[in-house]
Amino acid sequence: MRQIVLDTETTGLEVEQNHRVIEIGCIELINRRPTGRTFQRYLRPDRDVEEAALRVRGLSRELLDKQARFSEVAEELIGFITGAELIIHNAPFDIGFLDMELNRLPGNTRAMSNFCTVLDTLVLARQMHPGQRNSLDALCKRYSIDNSERELHGALLDAKILSEVYLAMTGGQGALTLGAAERTGTSAAGGAARINRPTTPLMVIRPTAEEIEEHERILATLEKVSGRNLWK
Repeated sequence: MRQIVLDTETTGLEVEQNHRVIEIGCIELINRRPTGRTFQRYLRPDRDVEEAALRVRGLSRELLDKQARFSEVAEELIGFITGAELIIHNAPFDIGFLDMELNRLPGNTRAMSNFCTVLDTLVLARQMHPGQRNSLDALCKRYSIDNSERELHGALLDAKILSEVYLAMTGGQGALTLGAAERTGTSAAGGAARINRPTTPLMVIRPTAEEIEEHERILATLEKVSGRNLWK
């Protein structure tokens, strides 16, 4: 199972007001484990960045004017995501901007749905935690994910944080460490911390009949309270 955790940064919030994508960050998961492969690009928007976006993202027009345009990296991005399931928080926002960028390219009209499927973690969080705050920062606090580096919003850093949140939400997470070069560089391939696995056989302790019965009782209680049960 190949998944790509994706985040974008933009010049503003409204795609209808001709705002543009200024950064794309992606992290690859295979069978729910980070592979170390990443895709990160800053992009030239050919327009000013709104003051509010500049304060949050720290990406100035002067810096962005030195970067490649979306048209120059589009095929590389498509190659990276094709065939994967995208994991995005508030997916309509990111997909709307990326579809707009694809529609600006010459040739036949294309959309992100031509290349991959999408899982929206905001929708998932609202189903799991109805009536609660489900922003990325709120989920980090709920699942004890360290987001202390998130002083400024960056696409690759936010994708890294989202990958940890998603794995925690859905039943477990692998180790993922991004070096400073990966957070600021432009290479599609990066390094990931690896776990040193024990060489001796792991002990397997099987549950007793009483423990299984108690487990089923707790699952039934969870399903009754929440209306759904991800563990069944």
